[in-house]
Amino acid sequence: MEQQWTNELAVAQVRVARPTDQLQEIERFYCEGVGLKKIGSFTAHRGYDGIMIGLPNVGYHLEFTAHVDGSPCPAPTKDNLLVLYIPNSETIRRITERLELMGYPEEEPENPYWAEQGITIEDPDGWRLVLMNTAGI
Repeated sequence: MEQQWTNELAVAQVRVARPTDQLQEIERFYCEGVGLKKIGSFTAHRGYDGIMIGLPNVGYHLEFTAHVDGSPCPAPTKDNLLVLYIPNSETIRRITERLELMGYPEEEPENPYWAEQGITIEDPDGWRLVLMNTAGI
């Protein structure tokens, strides 16, 4: 049974945003490599360009922005993760192979839990993505 947001916290959408100096490569990584969809973009908005990437028809997505003066954003630690739970291990294999061919190999996770059923890969900015198989959950 799907639960609804309470009236006290009636959230219509969730967006996780972060800056990057590599907007085109980030788009390539998440769209071509991972297979997420570009669902929006903007240019020259008060000095910012940006893209929104996510799953179609879902109320949450990622936003990446680049400022005209630069947007450095080093990853804070190896354990700051975006985790995508994927039920099909073949899908994970295909994504991993595609990213490997693009120059993004599998990385050893800081927390060994993620290695049990997941694959960890660093995006162009060094932020980590975990493709987690949900078969064992």
